[in-house]
Amino acid sequence: MPKLPDFEALAIFAKVARTRSFVGAATELRLSKATVSKAISRIERKFGARLLNRSARGLALTEDGRRLYDRAAHILAEGEAAENEGIAHAALPRGHIRLTVPMSYGVLRIAPILPEFLALYPEVTIDLHLSDAYVDLVGEGYDAAIRVASLADSSLITRTLAPVSIYLVAAPSYLSKHGRPTHPTRLSEHRCIAYVSTPGETWHFRSAAGETVAVRPYGPLRVNNGDAMLPALTAGIGLGILPDFILRDALMAGLLEIVLPRWTLTGGSVHWLTPPGGRSPKRVEALGDFFQRKLLPRRRKAAG
Repeated sequence: MPKLPDFEALAIFAKVARTRSFVGAATELRLSKATVSKAISRIERKFGARLLNRSARGLALTEDGRRLYDRAAHILAEGEAAENEGIAHAALPRGHIRLTVPMSYGVLRIAPILPEFLALYPEVTIDLHLSDAYVDLVGEGYDAAIRVASLADSSLITRTLAPVSIYLVAAPSYLSKHGRPTHPTRLSEHRCIAYVSTPGETWHFRSAAGETVAVRPYGPLRVNNGDAMLPALTAGIGLGILPDFILRDALMAGLLEIVLPRWTLTGGSVHWLTPPGGRSPKRVEALGDFFQRKLLPRRRKAAG
């Protein structure tokens, strides 16, 4: 089998001929001057002719060198073009992403912005799984997850995307009938609608003075989806806690009111989670970066 041409030496020769300098060629190619010199010597031995004349004034192509230069320059140009195209192609996110997101947040916040991402990266496809149930990313083969919670320690790689505010709310009809609680401990006297994502749901309150109170809600309804709570809340069946992205319209319409406004509920944040084990694929990184740009609240400009 015939040996391949010495493409490296030909490309180095073309670069030396173009720059008229061993040092210049070595700098552009990020090679040592010795490597460049050896390549030129190697190709001159192979062709059995001197290709460059060296003098105090610099380098000049010999007649043989001029004949070879056109072909060598073409090899160099084609090699650079192929390499640049390959790098650019590899840098483009592509492939399939399996993503799991809580139901309400996925419908209200994620689904509306996914078309923009898919338009930016047409070679990426997404399998969007909406569920408020706990999902084992590794065990169930997901590439990433969004979770709206205060996260427990885990081996998953976590990035915070946006803060979330959570409020205790009730309908005006409920408050007029059952009264307004004045302290979290008084919630044991009230009908509570609980959002249950895991067993043992607990509401955690904190006052401006630093007092903390934990409450186990009890009442006529327990649900595992935030949107499913709204009809019961607005009908005055009980009071409950929900994040701002679900409550906004009902609060603005006066269908619900914030209860215990001087107390803060621990709500956590919107988190981007990926499995452990090193850097995520380019497509997954691109989606996480996109969500961080789109979901982070924009700061209002200062008046002036």
